[in-house]
Parts: sequence; C-alpha cells; structure tokens
Amino acid sequence: LPEVRISDNGPYECHVGIYDRATREKVVLASGNIFLNVMAPPTSISVLAADTPAPFSRYQAQNFTLVCVVSGGKPAPLVYFKRDGEPIEATPLPEPPAGAGSWAPRNLLHRDLDDTKVPKSLAAEGEVGGGRPLATADPPRGLAAERGPVTETIPETVVSREFPRWVHMAEPIYYFRHTHAPVSDGTVEARATLTWTLNPQIDNEALFSCEVKHPALSMPMQSEVTLVAPKGPKITMTPTRARVGDTVRILVQGFQNEVFPEPLFTWTRVGSRLLDGSAEHDGKELVLERVPAELNGSMYRCTAQNPLGSTDTHTRLIVFENPNIPRGTEDSNGSLTGHCGFRLVLALTLTVILELT
Repeated sequence: LPEVRISDNGPYECHVGIYDRATREKVVLASGNIFLNVMAPPTSISVLAADTPAPFSRYQAQNFTLVCVVSGGKPAPLVYFKRDGEPIEATPLPEPPAGAGSWAPRNLLHRDLDDTKVPKSLAAEGEVGGGRPLATADPPRGLAAERGPVTETIPETVVSREFPRWVHMAEPIYYFRHTHAPVSDGTVEARATLTWTLNPQIDNEALFSCEVKHPALSMPMQSEVTLVAPKGPKITMTPTRARVGDTVRILVQGFQNEVFPEPLFTWTRVGSRLLDGSAEHDGKELVLERVPAELNGSMYRCTAQNPLGSTDTHTRLIVFENPNIPRGTEDSNGSLTGHCGFRLVLALTLTVILELT
C-alpha cells in the first residue's frame, strides 16, 4: 500500500495453499489475518465564541463559552485550552443528554445587580454545577469559591458606562467539556468547550488558545484568539455627496483593533427617529432610501458592543439640492409626488394668460 488512506483501515487476510488439478479446487493449508489501523492527523482546528453575536447585559455578570472544533483526525485527538500560554485547570462538565440536539450548561453564577454605585456583596451561591458546596477549608480559585460575604467599595473613578459595574475578587473557575462524533469518511470531529464567568476587567486582551495532541502529529496543533472589546469603528458613507432623492448607505468598515467576539451593531439617529420611523436599526449597514432635504445635518450614531465593552461613533449626513428635482417638489419622505402637480399649475397659468390676451 504505497499511499495509505483512511479507507484502507480494516482487517486483511493472507491464505497459503495449493491447487489440486484433479479436483480443480484450491486447498488452503494455512491462513493468517491482521488489522490495519490507519491514523490520520487533524486537518483543521478553529476557535470561536458560542452564540455570538448575541445580546448581553453590561451590568450583570454572565457566562461566556469558547468552542474549539477539530476535524479530520483519527483516532480522536486530545484537546485542551491555554490562557496566555499557561494550561487552564478546568472542572469537567457532564456529557449532554442522549439525543439532545443542542445543550448549554446551566447558569454557573448569579449576582445581584449593582446599579447604584454603592458597596455590594460579592458572595456567590453556595452550590455550582454539580450540586455540592465548593466552599471548603481551602477553596479553589474562582468566582464561586470566594470565602464568605465580602463587601467592596467600588470607587467612582473605576465605574464606566463601557463596562459592568461589578468587580471580581478572584480569577474565574473554568468549566470544560469534550465530545467527539464520527464522520462518514472514518475520521472524527472533536469539540471542546470552555465556559466561565466573563470579567472585562481581567479578560480584555487575554490570549486563549486551543491545542491538540494526536499520535499522528509530531508537535501539537493550535489555534488562538484574543478577547478584545471594539475600539474606534470606521464607517463610510456612499455617496459621499448625497443629493435629495439619493439612497444613502452608511457601513461599518472596520475597527482600530481586532475584535473578538464579534460585536453587535446598533444604529440610531441623534435626537430623532430613523427615516423609516424606527428608534434603532441592527446590522453593519444603515440604508436611507430617497433622502429628503429635511435630513440635511442629521447625526447618526453607530454603537458596536460585545461582552467586553462598547464604543460609539457618529457621522453627519449632508444633503445637497438635486438639480434634477425642482424646489419644493419632494415630500417629507423624499418622493417626487409634487412633480405632476407643478406641471399642472404651470399649464393652467399659461392657459389663463392666453385667454386674457
């Protein structure tokens, strides 16, 4: 087998015998078999955020999950996570129920909201996940393992609208789950999830990597992501010189930094509603169809936010007169319904002048 493939995996037999010319039959004298186990290294590895972009609360601690997907390997690889180059010690999560199409871990932590900038209790629930208390004589590190009620005064200077108004006293506890499923070509797809309670104060700009060990690899494969809040979104407007009746498109082109996880985009008009009457619009692009002259000077705000923070940017719409549209012929929606009326008035005026003469 000069070029072994996954399809070559399986049992092989060798038969040794003679051919009896008299009976014209094959006589097997001995036989042997062997099973060829073909290994294949993983062909791809990627790390992504689960359920993003998704709404979130800036004022409440919440869970965050990284998903590592490894495809093309045989047998199933060993998958693990690192943070800033150091292996993460994680608590295993139970396997998902049989037949469940999708499964998400239950809430790992609950905290009261701190919406008044006053001291608050940082005590977590007594039980997490497995149902047994985690508070012991020497509890492990993490949010759910803080000893007893602790009260902390949050200085006014650290309270920001861009980040939640809660502060963690310790590093989070990580929860890990690893599953694999067979693929039709004989390989497996492995999925590993890492879940913890996100803390923008310490998780922003943290480097997480997923690494894979496999007997067919001489060195581990890895894929990495850096958790970063959005900064300085760049937007473009086309056309750059809008005229009455034009369709204007305002699009988010990028950021001053690489953003992960993917942010949500919300468009609003400062001091008023959007052209279609709605209060806000979701998506990377805002389309204003047949802009009327009344929108000249209007300001539009784009808010980009992910669980680590948010940022705003503004742009002003300048509408020029359209030489192809006579003055006063557009209505409040920018349509040209007044054009026929203008020609009718002109025709009636000419008729009256001719009769008088």
